[in-house]
Amino acid sequence: MAIRLVHTAPIVLAAAMLATPGARAADPEVRRTIDRGLEWLASQQSRLGHWSAASNRYPTAMTAMAGLTLLCEGSTTTQGRYAGNIRRAVDYLAGRSRANGLIGEPDQDDRYTYGHGFSMLFLSQVLGEEEDALRRQNLVDVLSRAVIFTGRAQTDAGGWGYVSAQDGQGFDEGSTTITQVQGLRGCRNAGIPVPAEIIEKAIKYIQDCSLDGGAGGVQYNSKGGGGRPAISAAAIACLFNAGQYDSQYVPKLQEYCRKNLASISNRGFGHWHYAHYYYAQVQYREGGKTWEDYRDRVFDRIVSEANPDGSWSQGYIGPVYTTAINLTILQLETAALPIYQR
Repeated sequence: MAIRLVHTAPIVLAAAMLATPGARAADPEVRRTIDRGLEWLASQQSRLGHWSAASNRYPTAMTAMAGLTLLCEGSTTTQGRYAGNIRRAVDYLAGRSRANGLIGEPDQDDRYTYGHGFSMLFLSQVLGEEEDALRRQNLVDVLSRAVIFTGRAQTDAGGWGYVSAQDGQGFDEGSTTITQVQGLRGCRNAGIPVPAEIIEKAIKYIQDCSLDGGAGGVQYNSKGGGGRPAISAAAIACLFNAGQYDSQYVPKLQEYCRKNLASISNRGFGHWHYAHYYYAQVQYREGGKTWEDYRDRVFDRIVSEANPDGSWSQGYIGPVYTTAINLTILQLETAALPIYQR
């Protein structure tokens, strides 16, 4: 299998981006917030290599999300301040790859597709920079099987649920669908074969869940549930990841998000951090004044809400989740990861 390696020299690239005029990550206060957050996040990694949510839940998802955040800093498995943390995270997740391709622990995680999707994304970003031939081949094997599992886990409607279609009796919903599509895009970019029909079904799923052509947002799942601002923001990122930059749904979904995202909180389906994790990616891709206005407003809020120890609090899932999301948003301008680049 021929694998196209994408050597972006992330440490050099990140440093160059931080020196770019207008990049908020170069602002001293933002920089201090990022540095404190990264140090806190790294300190929370277990000796086994994983991170966990509150009550030790969701270790697969939290490890992948934390790993992505450290990659955004510019470190790799062999270079940079957090090389050791990233390497241990890779080993932990690769060790959770099962014979059927699932990355995770289905007996311990009732929402294992989240962890599977984020793991595909994280490991695919590592693959292009992995210099060790044996470790690289292991990642190729893990990701190739992961793609197969994702295809089999897809529902007839084209989405994904908290578990596979078989385990969930065909249930699907928007937020898990997004993680699978982004993970698949990361794999494809890294040279892992991804069947086109999986992506095509996922695109149709988002279109079918879009109310009034996108003007009413994206509903909870293929059965209904009404327009959800957070899922709508993620759906735009999903369409972009699927290459649908000129989709007729995008402008209407963007307008829906502009009207509705400002009113969401951290309660219920309007999870602020989840929404802006994806919407920040959308705005960053837009660039120019659109990104700058959004960035300044959201960065100010994120910086102001940081705890003295560098973390961010969030009651239900816990600080690892919220800290990883906020640090990813704050580091988008480093452009260290192909999946987040314009």
